[in-house]
Formats: sequence, C-alpha cells, structure tokens
Amino acid sequence: MGTRETTGELIFASALELKDLMVRGEISPVELVRASLERLEQADAICNMFVTVTRDMALEAARHAESAYMSGEGVGALCGLPISVKDLIPVDAVRHTFGTKSFSDNIAALSAPVAERALAAGACLLGKTTTDELGCKAVGHSPVTGWTLNPWDISKTPGGSSCGAAASVAAGVTPFAIGTDGGGSVRIPASCTNLFAIKPQFARIPVFPAVLAPTLVHAGPMSRTVRDAAFLLSAVAGYDARDPASVAEPLPDFLAACDRPAKGMRIAWSPTMGYARPEREVVELCEAALGALEEQGCSVELVDGPFDEDPLEIWMAEFYAGAGTRLKGALDAAPEQFDPAVRAMLEQAVGQTMYGYYTAVFERYALREQVRRFMEDFDLLATPTLPVPPFDTGLDIPPSMPDANIVGWARYTYPFNLTGQPAGSVPAGFTSQGLPVGLQLVAPALKETDIFAAAAALEQARPWSDKQPALE
Repeated sequence: MGTRETTGELIFASALELKDLMVRGEISPVELVRASLERLEQADAICNMFVTVTRDMALEAARHAESAYMSGEGVGALCGLPISVKDLIPVDAVRHTFGTKSFSDNIAALSAPVAERALAAGACLLGKTTTDELGCKAVGHSPVTGWTLNPWDISKTPGGSSCGAAASVAAGVTPFAIGTDGGGSVRIPASCTNLFAIKPQFARIPVFPAVLAPTLVHAGPMSRTVRDAAFLLSAVAGYDARDPASVAEPLPDFLAACDRPAKGMRIAWSPTMGYARPEREVVELCEAALGALEEQGCSVELVDGPFDEDPLEIWMAEFYAGAGTRLKGALDAAPEQFDPAVRAMLEQAVGQTMYGYYTAVFERYALREQVRRFMEDFDLLATPTLPVPPFDTGLDIPPSMPDANIVGWARYTYPFNLTGQPAGSVPAGFTSQGLPVGLQLVAPALKETDIFAAAAALEQARPWSDKQPALE
C-alpha cells in the first residue's frame, strides 16, 4: 500500500476520510496506527488521557487490516481505523480499572458487546481512556489517573465522565471513541471539547455485563464529525440477547439520516428546561446555532418545560444506589481509597430506605410519561448541553454554582437517562474566552435519525471540525 511523507496530515482527518484513503491504497493501516500512537504519546503527556495503552494490540490489528485491504477479502466496516474505549467498558485481557483504586490491577475476563463489535469490525484499539471514579462525577478526575486536561485550554476541565475519550478525540489521537453515558457522560465532555456525541436510545448499543447503574447507562460514540458518529454507531449497535433491554428492531440507517434535509423539523427550544440557570453567553451561542437551523427551514419554538422541577433526586436515587450497592464491600473495607466526593454520594445513596427508593422509581415512570407527551408536538427538544463553559481543572463544581453537587451542576443531561430517549451534544460555538459550548438535541424514543439529520445540517451550515486546539 502507499505511504505518505508525513504523518501530520492524518491527524484530524475524519474516520470516513481515513477509510476511503485505505480503500484506495493511499495510506496503510499500519502507517495510520503508528501516526495515531505517536500523536497519543505527544498529547497524553500534556492532557493525561489514557489509563492503558495497547500498542501491540493496535499494531497487530493494523497488520491484519493491511492484509485484508491488500487481499480484498474480509474488510470490516472499521477496518484499520484507530479507536479508544473508555475504562468503564471491559476489553478481554486488558486492564480494566473503573477509575477506582479498588480495581487498579483488574484485568477484564471478556469484552463488552460494544468493544467486541468494534474489534470484530477491524478497529485498532489504541487503549483505554480515563474516566472519573466509577463514572460518578462530571469533570475529569479519578484516584487512579488524577486529572485529565482539556486540549482547548489545559487549565480547564474536559468534562466527564468520558474525559479521556473526549480529550483524545479533540486532540487528534483517534477520529472517534467509545464512551458511556449514565447521566451525561458523553454529552458533557463533548460540549467541553467541541465534539459531537450521542447517547442513543437506551440499549440500542447492548450493555453486558451489567453495569453499576444498569437502567441508566448507555454506551455511545464521540467524534469530531456527525457522520463519523453515525458510522461508528452503525457498526456497534444492534440486538444482543445478553442485555435483557436490548432493542430488537432493525437498525435505522444513521448515515443516510445525515443526508436528509432538516427542513420542516419542529424544534422546541428550552433554555432552562424549567429549572436551570445558564450563563447568558451559553444561551446566546445556542440560539445562534438554532438560528442556522431556522435558516434551513426548521421551526423553533421557545418553551418553558418540559419539567416542573429538577429531577436530580430521582436520578441520584438510581445511579448512586446502584454503584454504592455494588461497591459496598470495598467502601466498607477501604473507604480512604475512594474520591471523597464520590464516597459521600455513594454512602448517602445506599443509606436510603426502600420506601424512599421506590418513591423515586415511580416518580421516574411519571417523568417519562410527561416527557413522552411533551415530545408528541415536536421532532426535537433543544437545550444547552451545559449551563456553563468548561471551568478550571481541579474543581468538581463550577465556582458560579457552589450549591450544586458533583453531577447536579450539569443540569440538562441526566433527565434523559431517566427517560432513556436519544440525546446528543452538537458544537454550538466558542465563548469570548475561546471555550467550547454545546447544544443538546433530544429526540423521541428510537428517533436517533432526527438528531443526526439536524446535527449534520448544523454542521454543514456552521462547520466545526476544521477548528483544532493548539496543543503543544
């Protein structure tokens, strides 16, 4: 296969562009993976994005991919493309820490379906990316790895809990990554790092083995372009009997949806969702992005809802109780090993009564129905992804929100883990300080294609992937 004189031109190319170059024989998978590993070494030294680097595994997969392209046989959808997987997702025989010291030497005994499918499709795994401890915070820190930094401004957080995935894609290490989202954990860091990310319909990507909060956690793609996320989602989604909630319907054509005109889409715009207090510049950037969709024929209606009050307590009852129950033995045996902020939330959650827990369960069902009815009048709900731009690293909570907790400050994301419907974050622009801001797009159940259509239309009108952080 052909080679190129420099590896720099491969950095920041999209996955679809790289795939086309490999199909045409203009680059080799081995060349590409070596370039990605070189970029990983450079960027990781600055931003601390990887827990474990699987260099030999990636190069072996690249050599297999090169043989497949040369023979023209057995070329998988992701063949030769570098990828990373968040360290909450197991990959067989690879270190799997969950971001907690209790599992710092743990080796996975199997691969989750999302990793299994990506590898079977020919992807080359560069490694496992950093996560907050157990995915329990919305910034970029764990006791195992310390702080992950934002490539756009290394004094700021990249968001969490898929912090390493976001930072590495933003820094040009891989064109896309696989994260998880139990309360906003692909959307929050996407907003902080100028990426597109989508939490697809609950269990559209099957999850196995059972995670710490099995009724809330989604796996999802993160990428610099909308089409790359659609491409990756198409390769890893689909029914799996090991996940009892797995969506059994045929997969929609996510890539085709990216070519569908957005004209005629009905969008509800809710700057506060009924309870949030976003910064003015965040709202202005989101409204400008929605203006670009209006110019393409979408109707945008300002709404107050869809919520009467913040559903944070309902979410916390489920998420932290699940994590705390699964980790109670480790919490009791060595509480000092846990992030103090995470430990406090877990201990509080496992102390709730059965009556209190099931009160929250039934409130969740009522909330889901309330949102379902609201969405009957709209194709999409648009909100800010976050109420604030990225804030200083080393902090768990924005300084402007001292009364918030370690996830509650995010405000807009966790409600849609309670409902399970698709939700994505789309780059909306940069603040006057040069910090990224995201626009959240939420669709009715099973309607990821509407998110892809609107996000791709916005990307065409206001391209963002040509903007790159000056990481040195």
